[in-house]
Amino acid sequence: MLKTIILADDHVLLRNALATIINTFPGFNVINMAADGTELIEVIEGGDIPDIAILDLNMPKMDGFDTAKWLYKTHPGIKILILTMYDSEIALIRLLQVGVRGFLKKDIHPDELKNALLSVARDGFYYSHQITGKLSTLFKKNNGNRTSIEKAILSELEISFLKMAATELTYKEIAVSMKLTPRIIDNFRDALFDKLNVKSRVGLAIYAVKNGVVTF
Repeated sequence: MLKTIILADDHVLLRNALATIINTFPGFNVINMAADGTELIEVIEGGDIPDIAILDLNMPKMDGFDTAKWLYKTHPGIKILILTMYDSEIALIRLLQVGVRGFLKKDIHPDELKNALLSVARDGFYYSHQITGKLSTLFKKNNGNRTSIEKAILSELEISFLKMAATELTYKEIAVSMKLTPRIIDNFRDALFDKLNVKSRVGLAIYAVKNGVVTF
């Protein structure tokens, strides 16, 4: 049975190349493409509802995480694959929490892309050996008797703070934006310093960028 696909990526050349390759795979057909999450929503609300959505994590206006979150809430039947350069624990956990069924690196061989699509269509998910290995380490105990997954999972409030900490906003301005007192923000920041094992705002920003919380 033919499986339909929508691609969302802001790089036109990559988007078109992926569509061309996928359309050579028996049983798969790219029915539409979008430059970002907002365009993908317009496409889907216009009636093009695919079996599989392939999303670039790093997109303008609406990135892959927020797009996956919208799809998970509004169209849970659509299986989501993410194209990403980020394979850190926090990035993987955040994406799994919003229904992502698999991860693809942009430099994969077409054969692996084909296998990923077949796996998602048949089993509902696809994880490479590398990603599976990273996920398994999340459940191993560290010296503090806390699993890595406990340290990797961040709340929506922590994610929001990290995003703003990576901007030019002052902590006071962040407090106003988050509708919290400056004292609570200071306590919140210090707790994240301890949780993420960083010592400064620069460390928070670097952590956010390295782990895909903030994309450019």
